[in-house]
Amino acid sequence: MKVRIGIDVGGTFTDAVAIDNDTYELIGSVKVPTTHTAKEGVAAGIVQALHRVMEECSIAPDDVTFIAHGTTQATNALLEGDVAKVGIVTLGSGLQGAKSKSDTNMGDIELAPGKFLRSENVYVDVAAGDIEGQISHAIDELQAAGCTSIVAAEAFSVDDPTNENLVVEECGRRGIPGTATNDISKLYGLKIRTRTAVVNASIMPKMLEAATMTEESIKGADIKSPLMVMRCDGGVMTVDEVRKRPILTILSGPAAGVAGALMYEKLTDGIFFEVGGTSTDISCVKDGKVMIQYAEVGGHKTYLNSLDVRTVGIGGGSMVQIENGRAVSTGPRSAHIAGLPYEVYTEPNQIVEPRLVPVRPMESDPEYACIECSNGVRVSLTMAGAANIAGYVRPEDYAYGNVEAARKAWEPLAKNMGCSVEEAARQVLAFAAEKNSKVAAALMKDYHMDPRTTVFVGGGGGAASVVPHLAETMGHKHHIAKNGAVISTIGVALAMVRDMVERSVTNPTQDDIISVRREAELKAIKNGAAPGTIEVSVEVDTQRNIVRAIALGATEMRSKDRLHRELTEDELLDIVAENVGGSKADLAVVANNGTMRAIEHTALERKFFGLMKKSVKQLRLIDGEGVIRLQKSNALVRQTSVSGWRAVLSWLLDELTVYNDGGTNLPNIYIVLGARIIDLSGLPTPEQIQSLGDVELAGCGQDEQLIMVGTKRTE
Repeated sequence: MKVRIGIDVGGTFTDAVAIDNDTYELIGSVKVPTTHTAKEGVAAGIVQALHRVMEECSIAPDDVTFIAHGTTQATNALLEGDVAKVGIVTLGSGLQGAKSKSDTNMGDIELAPGKFLRSENVYVDVAAGDIEGQISHAIDELQAAGCTSIVAAEAFSVDDPTNENLVVEECGRRGIPGTATNDISKLYGLKIRTRTAVVNASIMPKMLEAATMTEESIKGADIKSPLMVMRCDGGVMTVDEVRKRPILTILSGPAAGVAGALMYEKLTDGIFFEVGGTSTDISCVKDGKVMIQYAEVGGHKTYLNSLDVRTVGIGGGSMVQIENGRAVSTGPRSAHIAGLPYEVYTEPNQIVEPRLVPVRPMESDPEYACIECSNGVRVSLTMAGAANIAGYVRPEDYAYGNVEAARKAWEPLAKNMGCSVEEAARQVLAFAAEKNSKVAAALMKDYHMDPRTTVFVGGGGGAASVVPHLAETMGHKHHIAKNGAVISTIGVALAMVRDMVERSVTNPTQDDIISVRREAELKAIKNGAAPGTIEVSVEVDTQRNIVRAIALGATEMRSKDRLHRELTEDELLDIVAENVGGSKADLAVVANNGTMRAIEHTALERKFFGLMKKSVKQLRLIDGEGVIRLQKSNALVRQTSVSGWRAVLSWLLDELTVYNDGGTNLPNIYIVLGARIIDLSGLPTPEQIQSLGDVELAGCGQDEQLIMVGTKRTE
């Protein structure tokens, strides 16, 4: 049996899981304390977890086909201000050079209250000659000022990186970490590009040391598979890439949870909630893709593409805020900060003559509910307790506890509020749902999610304490992810290689678009993706003149796709009927390429008290396993062969292009080739859509069957 191993380094514990490479089933998991104080740092805990999971699951080194870890080290370094002082070598000449001096002067970037990333600048006039000598002198000056990591910054280096690369080469000769802004981003905008590079450079020394130790430890375990590291956009990269761009590991913790939900749960459209003891990370998945945005560090925008994750101070351990002995809010303080155990994980015989006393975990905190017993036992009232009392936590859930103990602990609060224990618990859950629902609703609005088809998925140990009640409150279907307590670690084990290339291009030609696409594909291959598994999506932002290509592929060592049972067409229709909330009688299979089926549901919508009727078509693209891969409203669908795809494209463009005062809005176009969905949306001209489609279909047999889908840009 071949095995994938994922390791997630948290602030308190380091988790490891072993996954069957063929079936993706969880074989086993272990948890060890994170080794912050060890000589080898967190690498020691990684190795301990690795050896334990291999020993307990009887895994031989040769059986490991993929190994990856996620780490909070970069994030923690920034939060704690544990960063290197960065020297910036600004290159330029004339008026442009004067502007560059201003744009690259980062000064001190506040990372957290009282924690700063400090930087110094030296200017090199590239028109003055002896550039290499000037660079050497500049680095001497920066080192004398205490800088231990260097950034090279020059305007338009994305077009000509020669001078920036000279700085990095000199750093290499001196054994100093060096970062060129053109390696961090291919976008214009020297100020943001430099800021992103400075953040990267500030964590390089610490991350270089940790990456080397971890890699050597993995090799010491006789594992031949290359170590991969989780990125903040949900993919993985090689250790060599971590050494160059450690900034990509920032916020990789929440990304790992979504990666697990995407692959383990095969989520199509949903809101993912990863619930810990203190907080909930909320993120959005649309059409099976995680939503990405530019991250901010210290309130400043960077060119770092990271998961759009929004954190709410509600978790399984969230305490009950009180005034005059009555509940008024939930969180943000959690029980472990107050040094109190959860009431629901206490034995009933320990709750003796309970009475409600207010506590302030931190001096500036409001009052929170603490239960003090006559035998000296003190416990906190928590979200987990409320959810267990209200019946939202099932025995199989990780958050399940002792309901009898929880009920006894909640009696004093309920008495003060003049209600039953269940009513008090539901009121506390409602306070939490109010906070979470605002964020979830904002995410769905931002990404134009259809509430009727958006599923809430919970992960993390506290998922059952939060998600079932929230889904009920907001009227959504929900489920707790299988093995949800270790979904982040599973996400690391199942992660795909993901890479993105962004370039600033005004009025891009077909050659420009194909070039960016190819660059993204090559980067994914370099980072360990098998060439035959890579899918690339391209989009053009005409307002900001950016061409963006995202390449996603399976790791080289992945042996084969997940074993699965092909469902019958009748079973697939049952799944779609449940999804659209309609009858099977109203469904029709309108296209079938042998791997995927396009199924339409037609319904009448009545408006104005039933006086007006409107026919609405819902499209669901479903694979043989019953996973809905694409869902669209009022789509046009045609089945064709590779030889006829251009003719169908022309028809879709004629039918769906919208002309208005703001210009021409081309439709969203999707080509379904086997199990692949080729997304040609967002391209500005018909010629570019056709050109990119030709590239994607190159090498396919002319008779190979395709499904083509088109929707208006607003759909």
